[in-house]
Formats: sequence, C-alpha cells, structure tokens
Amino acid sequence: MKRTAIYPGTFDPVTYGHIDLIKRATRIFEQVIIAVAMHPQKEVLFSLKERVQMLKAATAKIPRTNIESFDGLLVNYVKRKKARVMLRGLRMISDFEYEFQMALTNRRLNPEIETIYMMPNEAYCYLSSKLIKEAASLGASLRDFVPGFVEQKLKQRLVKRAK
Repeated sequence: MKRTAIYPGTFDPVTYGHIDLIKRATRIFEQVIIAVAMHPQKEVLFSLKERVQMLKAATAKIPRTNIESFDGLLVNYVKRKKARVMLRGLRMISDFEYEFQMALTNRRLNPEIETIYMMPNEAYCYLSSKLIKEAASLGASLRDFVPGFVEQKLKQRLVKRAK
C-alpha cells in the first residue's frame, strides 16, 4: 500500500507556508494529495476551481503531489482515497486547541486514520490566508508570503470587490 498523506484545507489563497509543508511532506510520503475543501460555511475569496488552479500552479514542480477538491466529511474522503494519514499544519499555539478538537473528533469518526502535524519553517509560522488577504487589501507587497501569480490574483480580486 502506497504511503499517502492527505493535506486538507481551503487554501484561500495558497501561501509559502502551505508550499513549505507540501515540499517537506513529499520527503516523508510517497504521495501527497492536497485536498481543497469546498467548505460552504467558510466565506472564501476565490472559487473552488480558482483555488485548485492556484495550487496546481504553485506545486507544479513538486513531485508526487496531486491536487483535488472535496466536499463533505474529511474522514470519508480520506477513506475513499485509501489513505490513512491526514496532514495538518500547526503554526502557533493558538492553532492547537482547534486542531486538537478536530483530531479527536476525526479519530472518533474513524480510528484507522491518523492525524500528523507539521510545523512550517519558522519564516512562515505566522502566516495565515486571512492575514495575507488583509495585507493585500491594504496594498502591502506580498512577495515574501505568496507566489507572484497569487499576489496578482489576490490584488485583482480585491480591486473588483472594492468597486
């Protein structure tokens, strides 16, 4: 059985922190599926299709990755993919409580699936998509946080929203 990890998230937008975790995960797992969540409860800036496209572009040179979208319960998606590992990022202590609750709930829903946490490189540990969107809306340069094409898309989208 192939060692596959599922890295779920909304990726709205993808950041260098996400990319860092993906690169490092491919050194551990034979395949990393980046699972872009539809997440109807969460207000997103980019459509599901746009988020998938951005991730495909951002990971084009990273081997053994696959970008997919999913809807519904994550543990069901992981089981359908015949994976046994969910990969999650932990940036700061503030992430821990939510992630801990989610991991215990997922374990209760399917005890055969493990959640593994990775910390991003310290250069990215403070990054969040929400913070990136806020900085972009205020005109900040994002070159240290996201790939150039993501910065362009973000600023274009925010200009359209402002009108």
